[in-house]
Amino acid sequence: MTSADDDPRPAVLRAIDQLEQLAARLTPEQLDGASVLPGWDTRRLISHIVGDIHRIAYAGEGGRPRDVAAMAGEIADDDWADAVRRARVRADAAWADDAKLGRPFTVAWGEATGAMALRGLVMELGTHTWDLAQSVDPEADLDAELGAIALAAARQIAPADHRLPGGPFGPVQPVPAGAGVYDQLAGWLGRKV
Repeated sequence: MTSADDDPRPAVLRAIDQLEQLAARLTPEQLDGASVLPGWDTRRLISHIVGDIHRIAYAGEGGRPRDVAAMAGEIADDDWADAVRRARVRADAAWADDAKLGRPFTVAWGEATGAMALRGLVMELGTHTWDLAQSVDPEADLDAELGAIALAAARQIAPADHRLPGGPFGPVQPVPAGAGVYDQLAGWLGRKV
């Protein structure tokens, strides 16, 4: 068991920080451009990512994530990095109590311990940061250690043999030999790399 398994909060904060760095580089043209998610522009993608952080923060505050919008709402083109930062502050405060890691919580995908919910967020942030990087800078130097944590979480949370038709994850896609950990993560969750 890794320290991210014991306490995924540091990995969550690193993942949000990495996301913020990419968000700070977004241009209005990129926001309006297509993302790697079919039918989604980059603005919708970043809005969804920020919304996910708020949802998991709301769970840590004692609420039901499905009661919070899955999208962040109206954010000015030049305010996405600050929107990510505000979500980070909220999530950090919501999950500050160590006791929450072992308690059960309702999350968007069911019931989970706080630690498992946060590992799910690392998976989500890692995957969507890769998605966002495809729009902002496909050659971005993403944190490989963090990607490995996200991939391990994805393999646990979204096993290849438990994919529902029409669900959020498509069948595992092949990746080139020697692919980096983020490409492996993307392929594991159904993205063509």
